[in-house]
Amino acid sequence: MYYYHPSIRNGFPRVGESLIKVNGEGELAVQPDSASVNLGVITEEKELITSQQQNSQVSTKVINALVSQGVSKNQIQTFDYRIESDYDYEQGKQIFRGYKITHILQVKIDDLSKIGKVVDTAVQNGVNYVSNVQFKVKNKDAYYQQALNLALANAIQKAETIAGSLNVTLIQTPSLVVEGGAPVQPFSYQPEIMVKSMTATQIEPGQIIVRANILAEFHYT
Repeated sequence: MYYYHPSIRNGFPRVGESLIKVNGEGELAVQPDSASVNLGVITEEKELITSQQQNSQVSTKVINALVSQGVSKNQIQTFDYRIESDYDYEQGKQIFRGYKITHILQVKIDDLSKIGKVVDTAVQNGVNYVSNVQFKVKNKDAYYQQALNLALANAIQKAETIAGSLNVTLIQTPSLVVEGGAPVQPFSYQPEIMVKSMTATQIEPGQIIVRANILAEFHYT
């Protein structure tokens, strides 16, 4: 999208209106270098204390198994913990079934080759819920600045094209640049799945697209 302001009115230049306004877009494909995944332990028992104890035991087993695979405890944190009452409904009547305990751990992973192994290990040790696998880049600001440079170059190219079509001389240094847009959005591999058994899980990181957008104004003569 661009805006062109005519510069002549009654034979005289209109001050401040000899402008070409353009949107510049920059896009960069980046290989992710870190990831996170939510691993959940869900237990259901008639008695609350029994369900809590069972959930705690399984969660501890999962954490210990992940640590044995080289995941630091600092990279494991509780993302969510819920206690819910479960009910069945028979002939319009609510019948108490028991308690459901949900403990979701968020695990951060620096070595992307180990994502599948982390998920498999967790499932083998009692995890029955996997969700929100996200791939990220650590140095996102540096990549965003590269995309920003591409956006500015794109804006200049657009302005040159417009100036050439109008047969005017473009002043290539923009008089105004306004930054816009979101720098980096983490890439989610999957929404959520319930897990009963899983072996040799293959999770591919793909690429993250870093985008930058600007609005630029150029004077011309």
